[in-house]
Amino acid sequence: MTDPQPPRPGRKPARPAAKKPARTLRAVQAAKAAAKPVAEREARGSQRPAPAAPRPARGPAEDRRPGAMARPAPGGERRPAKVAPPAAPAVESPAAPAERAQARTLAVSEDRAGQRLDNFLLGQLKGAPRSLVYKLVRSGQVRVNGGRAKAERKLEAGDEVRVPPLRVAEEGEKAMPPAAYMARLEAAIVFEDARLLALNKPSGVASHGGSGISFGAIETLRALRPGQTLELVHRLDRDTSGLLIIAKKRSALTELQALMREGDSEEGRGIAKRYLTLLVGRLPDGVMTVDAPLHVGLRQGGERHVQVRPEGKPSLSHFRVLERRGGHSYCEVRIETGRTHQIRVHAQHLGHPVAGDDKYGEEAVNKRLRDQVGLRRLFLHAASLEFALDGGQTPYVLNAPLAPELAEVLERLG
Repeated sequence: MTDPQPPRPGRKPARPAAKKPARTLRAVQAAKAAAKPVAEREARGSQRPAPAAPRPARGPAEDRRPGAMARPAPGGERRPAKVAPPAAPAVESPAAPAERAQARTLAVSEDRAGQRLDNFLLGQLKGAPRSLVYKLVRSGQVRVNGGRAKAERKLEAGDEVRVPPLRVAEEGEKAMPPAAYMARLEAAIVFEDARLLALNKPSGVASHGGSGISFGAIETLRALRPGQTLELVHRLDRDTSGLLIIAKKRSALTELQALMREGDSEEGRGIAKRYLTLLVGRLPDGVMTVDAPLHVGLRQGGERHVQVRPEGKPSLSHFRVLERRGGHSYCEVRIETGRTHQIRVHAQHLGHPVAGDDKYGEEAVNKRLRDQVGLRRLFLHAASLEFALDGGQTPYVLNAPLAPELAEVLERLG
């Protein structure tokens, strides 16, 4: 071997390269593990099995049971084998002690005889939405004498009604109608005594909640009179304004509903119902009577649509012209039956639909009336009701003045 050459003048002798110790991957990992806090290793140890004491190597047939040591690499340290921790045994948590609600079976009393099943349930399930009550009936959870029944079934004294368990929100939990809305309906009360209440219902207010409507007239009145028993005697279309009767006593409700079924008659029995409306075009003078059966059908989407059809229910309306206004006919209508949309469909049947009717009316005429005189609603108003309670001994004559927006339309028509 030749001798090393001496360094050149002016240059520093090169330092011998330091020899780095060889580090295996296992050694690096072990060093990192040793540098971590003890608390972290303890937390990890709760998920991984603790290292077992070193044992002699077993050779090729390594024991792979849970907790056994993996065969160490040469020069490395022993580490626990990566074994998934055993699944915890399935333990069913004890149920919280709570009383389970039970279905009730209620006997129909004498004073409830003749009441519809849905109205009976609404009286028992105070605060329950009408839509929920109908759902319970349709699903068969409500039973009458052990069998399924429809919502419109008339109950008899002694019938047994199964009412399913239902938690209804307490008084403090109920959402209340807006204060301004409640004040508006309170101001619309036109008559009240110990037995009934008469409301001059504004257009746009539903008779009762449901189908996306949180608060109708009856729900709002119940909020105004907590603790009182208030029941709808009849209904008005949402777009129709005028008299809506609410019973404050069960005896008044049953007698008024019986009068509703009797209808108007020459002998004065039943309830005489008078409406005011504006019909499109010139209706002939005198009284025009429409005796045409009405059938309620459903359009796509569940919307009710009424038509004159032979298989419909008997329906009778009398139209009389009061004034001519702007080429249209301001009329009084007396009805002897109370079918759904009766006046609106009978007016369409005459060829003179109700002004502002977006369901059965004429779109072009409605637009012209909206632009010229500001008619933005259905021109139909329940103006008066006449009836007698106590077997005809106590007469009632109730009136509701024409809504101000409709009176303005008549003035503008001239």
